[in-house]
Amino acid sequence: MTVYNRDIHTFIRNVRLVGRSSQTPGLKKNVDGSVDIFFGPTEPHGPEANWVPTDANGRFEVLARFYGPEKSLFDKTWKLPDIEKK
Repeated sequence: MTVYNRDIHTFIRNVRLVGRSSQTPGLKKNVDGSVDIFFGPTEPHGPEANWVPTDANGRFEVLARFYGPEKSLFDKTWKLPDIEKK
């Protein structure tokens, strides 16, 4: 999951990292194997490895990339959940 500046469609400036992937060191998985990713300008309480910083003064958009996707993505038996505001 990678975040971009919504207005100019570029990486968000002045943030340390612009995304998280299954290869992110320390990424915390749930007991069922799923992963919760947090987007926002301030770090949430919880695993920092699952946080993607955004710009507090701007809008952002998220892009999901799938490398080596499984059949369930193509036959649509698995669906990427919507982003939820908390």
